This record gives sequence, structure tokens and C-alpha cells, in this order.
Amino acid sequence: MTPEEQKAEIQAKKEEMKKNIEAKELVDAEISGEMRKAYIDYAMSVIVARALPSAEDGLKPVHRRILWAMNEMSLENNKPTKKSARIVGDVLGKYHPHGDIAVYDALVRMAQDFSLRYPLIKGQGNFGSMDGDPAAAMRYTEAKMAKISEELLQDIEKKTVKMLGNFDNTLEEPEVLPGKVPNLLLNGASGIAVGMATNMPPHNLIDVCDTIIGLIDKPDITIEELIKIIKAPDFPTGGYVSGQIKDMYITGRGKITLRGRVKTDEDGKNREKIIISEIPYQVNKADLVTEIANLVKEKKLPDVNDLRDESSKGKVRIVIELRREADPKFTINRLYKFTRLQNRFDAIMLALVNGQPKLLNLKQIVETYVHHRRKMVKKRTEFDLNKAEDRLHIVLGLLIAQRNIDEIIHLIKKSHSTQEASEALQKKFELSQKQAQAILETKLQQLTSLEVEKLKKEEEDLKQLIKELKTILGDEKEILKVIKKELQELKRNYGDDRKTIVSSSISEDFEEKDLVDKKDVVVTITDKGYAKRIDMKAYKEQNRGGKGVIGTELATGDFVKELLTCSTHDYLLFFTDKGKVHWLKGFEIPEIAKYGKGKALINLLELKEENVTSVISVKEFKDYLLMATQKGQVKKIALEEFNNPRKGGIKAIELEGTGDILIGVKPVKDKQEVLLVTKDGQACRFNSDDVRSMGRSSYGVTGIKLDGKDAVISLEVLPLENSKEFSILTITKNGYGKRSEIEDYRLTARAGKGVINLAVSDKTGEVIKSQSVKENDSIIVTTAKGIVIRTNVKDIRIMGRATQGVRIIKIQQGDFVTDLVLVPKLEEVEEK
Repeated sequence: MTPEEQKAEIQAKKEEMKKNIEAKELVDAEISGEMRKAYIDYAMSVIVARALPSAEDGLKPVHRRILWAMNEMSLENNKPTKKSARIVGDVLGKYHPHGDIAVYDALVRMAQDFSLRYPLIKGQGNFGSMDGDPAAAMRYTEAKMAKISEELLQDIEKKTVKMLGNFDNTLEEPEVLPGKVPNLLLNGASGIAVGMATNMPPHNLIDVCDTIIGLIDKPDITIEELIKIIKAPDFPTGGYVSGQIKDMYITGRGKITLRGRVKTDEDGKNREKIIISEIPYQVNKADLVTEIANLVKEKKLPDVNDLRDESSKGKVRIVIELRREADPKFTINRLYKFTRLQNRFDAIMLALVNGQPKLLNLKQIVETYVHHRRKMVKKRTEFDLNKAEDRLHIVLGLLIAQRNIDEIIHLIKKSHSTQEASEALQKKFELSQKQAQAILETKLQQLTSLEVEKLKKEEEDLKQLIKELKTILGDEKEILKVIKKELQELKRNYGDDRKTIVSSSISEDFEEKDLVDKKDVVVTITDKGYAKRIDMKAYKEQNRGGKGVIGTELATGDFVKELLTCSTHDYLLFFTDKGKVHWLKGFEIPEIAKYGKGKALINLLELKEENVTSVISVKEFKDYLLMATQKGQVKKIALEEFNNPRKGGIKAIELEGTGDILIGVKPVKDKQEVLLVTKDGQACRFNSDDVRSMGRSSYGVTGIKLDGKDAVISLEVLPLENSKEFSILTITKNGYGKRSEIEDYRLTARAGKGVINLAVSDKTGEVIKSQSVKENDSIIVTTAKGIVIRTNVKDIRIMGRATQGVRIIKIQQGDFVTDLVLVPKLEEVEEK
């Protein structure tokens, strides 16, 4: 081809393309509108043709097509199974133009007894497990319809449902199935469409049938009455159900709480075992075991000693062994709290009604089923009636032929063709064309007297059947009776006991008391701010033969400053010098070995440049607290002011801008006396009733008037009873100390200057602390250089208030006393 010819050919092609472009019809439209229309079309396609079930038969298109294809393949319950790959191939090639994996996954789920309450397919081979194991490839498994699926398809051959063309209009498929089984409620459904979703729980067949019968018997029945019949969802994996069940049935939405079934057993060695025999619906068992194992590693299940999955096919058995003498109820509650052993099912009862998505309540679902079955029964009856009338017409013709058999045979013999014989029969005996044709097709064996009797019997039966069918079609109540009768048959053939127990005691919110074993513990707090807790039993054992409280493995120069007994459910209130209070529950203090030093308070509390000055354990927020500041202010406040814990603490006393600090907080009751002691040796004793109760934002009132640079260093709440057994022990900076009788401190009103507590001089140094003590107590005195001595109180004699005392500890040059601590005795702390 020459260059000129090539150019001419290219030019011709260009002209042809130009003509084609001009010939095309252009759409003058806004692109946003076109996109909106296209998206809505897509959304409706997903909603109607893929994601949402029909309210009539409870099936999505893929499930319906699988059952229809299996019906066409004659895979009934009493027939042999066929390869799943062949079923999937038929579904894809004939009805469902989507992916083979999607179809096979749907088929597999329909065969799983842990996914569907009443499986619609009977599978042979590996169809997956509760551990999330996938099914074997479709070339290895086989399947056929379950018996209950045949009930869904029953009467489909009687033109009961509308048939639609398949994707290439070569075959027909049903728009919905006749749905004798109320499948929507029985097996539930889940699916995510565009802008909407459905999540319907499964139910028990007997409950559902009784609910439908209840509506048939009483059309104006209320939803509340229906709820009493249906009770609650019934999940294939059993367990317990609670939550917004009534709301779900009334509004179509509700949050349902599911809980696995747990029991306890003992192994004979005083060790409890927790056995999980049922798990919540749609929970992966293997993942649940992994969750529990992780909690054990993270020390959130401290009582667990061993974990085993002893499940066999079709039976769940997860065994959790606990350590000796552990209470299983707290571990069980933690499992419910932190794992999917307690799970939530967010129910959305959305389905297609006549092809339109609709949120349904219980009564609407039941009414939709009854309305659909009414149509099915009516169409089936009409089909049966037409068939019976057609057959009766033929039977009557055959009986006419029997009565005139000789004449008919002669007439047929002289006819030259079948057509001539038919016309002659119709004219001679006034028969229809169908009757004449039936007579011509009659075999000689039907001419016997026995066959005549059979025809007469068939005539009577057909007339009776026609009468019954016309009765059904003539009265709506008769149709409802048929539906009711069929439901009773379903109950007899497929009914079973509930698997899921309805419980009203399931709680979604667990309190600490539900998760932590309530037991008595000893909490110790050291001078350097380390805290720990010890089980009361272990502490008593330690006291009998161990190193004692003081001998624990603490940092050099550290010692136990506070010792409290409390329950793991009690609150500990930590008051700081800045006037704030922080909370910890008893169980939040770390449990440390007997001789461990504990954990720093700064890591347990959100302390911001503040130091803990007082710790109080509280079982009930009753009575009062008395606070004292360095500048002599006192404040009484009701304990109930602190019954609402907050992260980061709250203000307990208003100190901002005062330059004051909180030096002590003590519990106080009505008529109890208080002693304030200052560093310059003054002491003021007054009745706590002199201080009115105040709020958290107040600064308080004057407790003692101070001279010069004097400051309060101790707050003592004196005992209400047996006060003569106590004395006031005071120690000074230079190591001097003495005891004085409580009665030596005369009772005055608050805001006085008080009386002399100790004659302070350059020799004694300022007062460091005063403490109420008993004769048989022991004390610890600490110094700035870390010297710690322990001495008995009885070795310090009682003196008058105005004395300087005696030397209790010899102070080295440059050193001084920093604190005086009463060695806590467990028996006395327990009494408190």
C-alpha cells in the first residue's frame, strides 16, 4: 500500500469516527444528580437483592437460590448427598451471578448447628467449627437439604409464589418461598446494606409457633401478651440471655446481653475448677480461650492456676483450675467483665416487606408471616381445587363410557381417524374434548368391573375434596385454621426444648465487690512512702515467727509508719499537706510478699508536689473527720463529703493563698475530745463538738491561738473510753521526751492558747510530735541521718506537763529527731 493510500484510509477512519460521535445522543444533565441517582440505584440493589432478608420466608436471595437449586437437583432429605461444588456451580450458573466463595460460605453457614438454630442444610464432611476453623474446600464436602427446608419449599410447584426470570431469562426462580416454617424468627438474620443493617436473633420453634397461634386466636392481641409467649431469643449455643428484650420486641431495636454457662467443681484437693460448657452466640471459642490466657498473663486473673480446652466435637468444655482456697465467683465475674464470655447482641429487626425495607416489631413480624401464609394457603387451595375439578370432569366422562361401553367401541371402530372418533363421541354422548380424549386413551384393563368401582369411589372422594376446598376458600377463618394446623404439625415434627435460659440477674456493669475477693488485709505504709498489702492470715503467721513488721526488707533508714487493717473493698483516703484527698480501694494497694518493700505511693496516686500526711481506712462514709493545719486551724467535715471518688483527687480543705499546710486528719465522733500540740510546747484540749461541720471549700476555724512563729505539729483525738489507760508521749528535736497524764491537760474551749505541754529550751529543742500511748506500747524514734531506735513506753516515766523530760535518744552532732511513730499492734488495729 502506497503512502497516499495509507493517508486516505486513515482519513476515512477519522470521518467515520466523527459521524459515530455525532450520531450518539448526548445527555444534558448535572453530574451530581446523575451520581446521586446511580448511587441510590446501587443502594437499593444491595438492600433488596443482597443484604436484607425477606420478612415472608426469612431468606436473603443467595440462601433462597441455594435452596431452590438444591430442590431442582432433587437433593431432598431422604436422597443421597452431592458434592458442594456441584451445588455451588448450579447456583452460580443458573441463578446467582456472584463469587463462588460467597455462595459456598452461605451454604456452609446454613449447615452449621452453632450458627443457625435450625440448620437448613445437612452437610457431610468438614463444615467448620466454633473455633473459627474454616470449612473444607467445596470439592471435599457434600450436602443435601435438611428436612425442615422441605417445609420452606412445600407447595412451590402449585403456583403459590411469583416466579421471576433468572439473570439471562432462560430459567425461573421464586421471588420468595412459600415459607411454611416461620424462618425469620427461627434462624434470625444479619446483614449490612447501604445506610441500614439487620441483626435478628434466632428463636425456639415451639415458642414462635405458639406466638403465631396466639395472634391467630386473638387478632387484637397486644405485643406485651405476645412477649409472654415468645419469652426471649433462643440461641443455638445456649447460655443465658437478658437485657432490653422487651424493647426489642416493641420497637424493633434492643441491646441484649448474652452470657455463657459456667459451673464450678472441686478436684478433691481443696481446689476449685471453673467449667465453661456453653459460650455466647457468635463467639469464637479459640479466641475466648486466648483472651482468658492473656488475662492470666496480665495478672488480671490472679487466682487461675491452669487453663485447658477439653472440648470435643459438638460439646464445649473449657476448664479453668484455680489455686487452693480461691473463691471462684470473683474469677467468674472477671471473666464476664473482661472477656466475651459475656457479650452483647445489638438487635435490629429490619426486613423486606413486599420488597421494601421496614423496621418491624414482634407483632408486625408475626402478622407478615400470617398474611403471607394466608396467600400461600389460598393459592394452594385454588390450585388443588382446579386440579380436583379437572379430574372429576374426566372421571365423569369415564363413567359415561363405562355405562355405554359397547356402543362406544362400535363408534370408535367405524371411525377413520382419532379426530373423527373424538368428534363422534362428543356429539353422541355430549362429552367435552378432554373427556373424549380420556376415553380414547383408556386401556382395556380399565373396562373391568373392579376399575368401575374404583372410578365411582374416586368420584365420591373428589366431590368431598372439592367441597372441603371450596369451604376453605369461602371462609377466611378456615384458612387460618389450616395455618394453625400446620403450625401444630411443625411443633410435633421439629419442636425442641429451649437452649438459652432467660435471666433477669445479668448485669453489664460490675462493681469492684463483684470482681475482687472480699477479705481482710493489712496495709502498711513506710516513712519513705512505700505501700503494700498483706493477707491477714499471712500477716499473723509473720507475727508469730517472722521478722515482724519492722524487720521487713525496707530501704535503709525506712520503717513502717502506718499500719491499717481493712477489707479489699474498703476505701483508703490519703490526705496531703496541700489539703487534697486521694482515693484507693484496698485491693488497689499491691499485694507484695511478706518481706517486700512495696510500691511507691507516688506511682499509685496522682501526687503533684504534695506529700501524704494522713491515711484513713473507711468502710462506710459515716461520722466525721477532724483536720488540723500548721497555723492552728481545725475543721470538722462529714465523711460523706468524700464518698464520690475522682481521679486526681479533690480539695478537702481550702488552703490556697493561706500559706498553711495540713498536718493531720483523724476520724472523730460526737463528744470526742481533741488535743492540738505545738512545736513551742503548748497544747490545747477541747471538745470536738465545739467545731461545727463544714463543707470541703472552707478553711476551718481557729483551734489554738499561736504566738510568734509557733506552729501545730500534732493532732490527737483522745479515746472516748478507758482514757486513764492512756498518756501523752512527747518527743523533742534533740531527743528528749516524757509522758504526761491526759487529765493534766485541762479541758478548755477551742481557740485558746492552751497549757504548757513541755518546757522547751535550747537543750531540748522544739517539740517534734506528741502521741497518745499505753503502758505496754513500743515506739520508734527516727532522726534526720536515718538513725532508728525502738523503745518501750514503760521505760519513759510519767512527769508533769512543765518538765523538760529525759533523754530518749542520744543525738549525734548535726543530727536531730524527725518523727515519733507508735509501733502498731495488730490486735489493737483490728479493734479500731
